[in-house]
Amino acid sequence: MAAPQKLSHLLQLADQGPVMRAALAEEVAELLVNWPSDYPQSMRGVCEALLAKAARDVDSATRARLRVQLFSDPELTARVLPRECATLMLVDAARKGDNDGVVKSLAQAIGVDDAMARQVLDDESGAALAVACKGSGLDRAAFSALALMAHPGRDRAHAYAVLDAFDNVPTSEATRVLRGWRENQRAA
Repeated sequence: MAAPQKLSHLLQLADQGPVMRAALAEEVAELLVNWPSDYPQSMRGVCEALLAKAARDVDSATRARLRVQLFSDPELTARVLPRECATLMLVDAARKGDNDGVVKSLAQAIGVDDAMARQVLDDESGAALAVACKGSGLDRAAFSALALMAHPGRDRAHAYAVLDAFDNVPTSEATRVLRGWRENQRAA
């Protein structure tokens, strides 16, 4: 499809209201990841703005899918799907000792259900939390706060070993594992 027709199609989807936001967001994300060489770069900015606006209107599961879809371009992901809110909610809930809030916020941030988020937090090694955080794009600061606050009674050596887990997990592997967790939940 030629660039003007594609842009017109995307704008028509945007005009169809909230019902079509997920479809619009996923289609625009796919276009941005596989930008056709014959499309003008000026149109790219319009598409990014359209994706950022649509992403605000979709649910957390759709935002999680968009993060996976945009994985190859972390700068684009940061522009159109900012993470500050999820990180702040997680760290704030952890600091307050609100275990249910931490579980719900983590589940929302990584795109899994509450039971899976609880399993991730209960892993004494910190490996599951490292995979979840790194695979979903949460930063090391959020991981560290969650790891230390989820199990406050750890001795210093164990705490350092858990914190090292984040650095030892390759991002590509974390993303693949997290995607598998999500797919298994959908299948169940």
